[in-house]
Amino acid sequence: MSVEQNIRQLIRDIPDFPKPGIMFKDITPLFYNQEVCSKIADEVINKLTSKPDAIVGVESRGFLFGFLVANKLGIPFVLARKPGKLPYKTISHEYDLEYGSAKIEMHTDALQKNWNVLIHDDLLATGGTAAAAAELINKLGANVVGFNFIVGLSFLKGEEKLKKYTNNITCLVQY
Repeated sequence: MSVEQNIRQLIRDIPDFPKPGIMFKDITPLFYNQEVCSKIADEVINKLTSKPDAIVGVESRGFLFGFLVANKLGIPFVLARKPGKLPYKTISHEYDLEYGSAKIEMHTDALQKNWNVLIHDDLLATGGTAAAAAELINKLGANVVGFNFIVGLSFLKGEEKLKKYTNNITCLVQY
């Protein structure tokens, strides 16, 4: 069975979560199967066009496979978090949501200038959070060389927002 088939088999749909009319793609069943988790990490690595200098994982589900992939590659893993969660000096970027705004932060010493960085998150929807992570990377003088997601919701056109940074955008499964 392919990695895509494994993912499709394990992801469950949760209707009307977090609000009516939304069909939530729940990835938590993936974590119950360590063989599939290992295959997912290997598939992310296989799809890389070059080895990045670091991986930035977006809070919070982006931490899970992002860390696993960084560990397998032997490179640093960097957290992009909600405000107030990181204990050291941070930079932040505020971005618009459908209703309101949000902000993410990263430690000021997390990346070195000119590093090539892959951004990882579990799901690509509208692309706002991933684009905000890209802005943080740029503020630190590093380069976004790719985005990687387990699931992409292509009907929300999030890839369009990310093409400003790179055309190297991978989703292991598209809905």
